[in-house]
Amino acid sequence: QVQIVESGGGSVQPGESLRLSCVASGFTLDVYAIGWFRQAPGKEREGVSCISSSGGITYYSDSVKGRFTISRDNAKNTVYLQMNSLKPEDTAVYYCAADFSPSTTAQATCVRGPSLGSWGQGTQVTVSS
Repeated sequence: QVQIVESGGGSVQPGESLRLSCVASGFTLDVYAIGWFRQAPGKEREGVSCISSSGGITYYSDSVKGRFTISRDNAKNTVYLQMNSLKPEDTAVYYCAADFSPSTTAQATCVRGPSLGSWGQGTQVTVSS
């Protein structure tokens, strides 16, 4: 089975931090670009941050640039999203996805979303006072 599981979401106050984890089973993440996406009610899906298979290239949306950091530990088949200085606008369900496209870039994965890939079920992040 091909499965991705996100974890680490929760409810925090503005200014606090969370770290999301994306763990894959049934396949290895190290040959794919990985992206974190989020979707809030009434809003379009947003590519938050994506990382190349090697981890050498990253992409961040303007809304999270400077606050979020994506990283990967291929030995653990895991990708992380460190979220600092959280804002209420960050409230959303966060999804992790592996991009199976034959050729892609971190930016393309985030901007278009994987046309062929595997998605997790999502983890809720709520930022409020």
